[in-house]
Amino acid sequence: MASIYAVGVGPGDPELITRKAERLIRGADVICAPTGRGDAASFALSIVEPFLDRDRQQILTQVFPMRKVQDGLDEFWTESAAEVAAHVRAGRTVVFITIGDPMLYSTFLYLYRIFRAEYPEIPVGIVPGISSINAAAAVAGIPLGMASDRIAVLPAVYEDEELQRTLLEFDTIIMLKVHKSFDRIYALLCRHGLERSAVFVRRVGSDLEEVVTDLDSLAGKELDYLSMLIVCKRLLRGEP
Repeated sequence: MASIYAVGVGPGDPELITRKAERLIRGADVICAPTGRGDAASFALSIVEPFLDRDRQQILTQVFPMRKVQDGLDEFWTESAAEVAAHVRAGRTVVFITIGDPMLYSTFLYLYRIFRAEYPEIPVGIVPGISSINAAAAVAGIPLGMASDRIAVLPAVYEDEELQRTLLEFDTIIMLKVHKSFDRIYALLCRHGLERSAVFVRRVGSDLEEVVTDLDSLAGKELDYLSMLIVCKRLLRGEP
């Protein structure tokens, strides 16, 4: 029986794809590409386009609705897993591409739990990718952790009380997908005197990459879905 591979394709720059990921993508019979809406292009697919052979490979685009609350979406995951399983059972190797890393807040994890429960006989390989967190820290020149620094990674949907506790208890805080919560988060950073320790990064690794240190310039604006804030208290202390 063939296999399915979950392959992390990095944050946006094809040159950040690992050699193993490229080899598997080039050799796959089916490329499974996730998208948030039926009429939306797959960002992950655009990253790997230079490695595809569309005359030989089948491109399977699957819709995974992006919602804060995932209740009621099990049918999407179940149908998608069944579709992929059918290809594998037919002898085809499937590569499921996902931006960043497959094991960190990725779409693939919804399928992974179904494969482990319902298709245990199908081998699943996982190829790590460079996450947007690592790429953003690199372009912004911010160390994520040194010595005994404590690091927190969280989605920006946390309530103020939880977020405030995290800001106080950790040395570096990475908040993902802050586009809808930025003004609320920025106000909280200002309240604790942390606004100068934060950097906003959007679309890292793509042509639209942007690094912003003047957070006040972003207040009240419509921001990109693929954006994050890195709060590093070392910046406030003037440390490297």
